[in-house]
Amino acid sequence: MNDREALLNLIATLSFRLGDFTLSSGAKSDYYIDCRITTLHAEGGRLTGLVLYDLIRQHFPQAEAVGGLTMGADPVVSNTASASAWYAKDHPGTPLLNGFLVRKQPKGHGAGRQVEGFLKSGAKVVVVDDVCTTGGSTITAIEAVKAAGMDIIGILCLVDREQGGRANIEAAAEGAPFISAFTANDVRAAHIALPIQKQ
Repeated sequence: MNDREALLNLIATLSFRLGDFTLSSGAKSDYYIDCRITTLHAEGGRLTGLVLYDLIRQHFPQAEAVGGLTMGADPVVSNTASASAWYAKDHPGTPLLNGFLVRKQPKGHGAGRQVEGFLKSGAKVVVVDDVCTTGGSTITAIEAVKAAGMDIIGILCLVDREQGGRANIEAAAEGAPFISAFTANDVRAAHIALPIQKQ
């Protein structure tokens, strides 16, 4: 089983539930995906970093940093940045990816920053999120990153629920491509295929 398959299996096992749910957008759904259970899991976090870093190397090799809106993106950012360091250890000369986190509101004290961690005007960056529905969280991050003067070259999402988020995000990012590691249908199919259904 490769890293991508292993990560999908963990999300399907740990993070996917069938039932009656109201999403943050207010919409009703017969399933819920809480990727934080997977991204904060020791092996799930490691796999998240490896899979997303692989996508960045494939599609956005010029990226200098990766970041997203706290708190769904926090473990995604940390694990992806760490994966770049582990890769560089075995491939000398490979640039490292730094990480940054975006607060929902600028900090009311100290430096008053909304973007914490890596911050360099003109830097080429990738914005990440764990689950994308309508794209609201990702768009909040995109707006803050643009206001900070960084250049968004791509957006990555662990799971796309395919409910309009892609179009909204790409519009907010002014055409930067949106790529998801998995769709909700991928996760649902993997969940249903599990030998013992998680209750």
